[in-house]
Amino acid sequence: MELSVNTEWTGDGFDIVEQSRAGLSRAKADEVARPIGLTDKEMARILNLSERTLHRLRPDARLDSNASERLLLLEVLIKHGLDVFDGRTDVLGRWLHGPLPELRRQAPVTLLDTTTGFSMVHTVLGRIEHGIYS
Repeated sequence: MELSVNTEWTGDGFDIVEQSRAGLSRAKADEVARPIGLTDKEMARILNLSERTLHRLRPDARLDSNASERLLLLEVLIKHGLDVFDGRTDVLGRWLHGPLPELRRQAPVTLLDTTTGFSMVHTVLGRIEHGIYS
């Protein structure tokens, strides 16, 4: 099984590597989460941080490279989802939180704590985008 994370939505995988290494700000995490209604608890899980650690970070504090990479992967996924759902953040937010048969009745957001989960969610979005229903 080949694992590939869809980076075509940002244009260049090297951008993700460089930005991850530089570290993104805590404020960027809030900026990404807000439009689709992700809670701090969900964001902490996605970023592989404790909720307490996430809360303690100042808005200008830099996330480590692992959390930054996950945040960028989330941003890429959101861009993909917005393309699929015609820019409707409300629809994407509901879709991310609803259980899907294709994901063993799990909500997509619950899989975003692993890179494999990101890939699986991208695959489902791609199927929707191309009119392929399970």
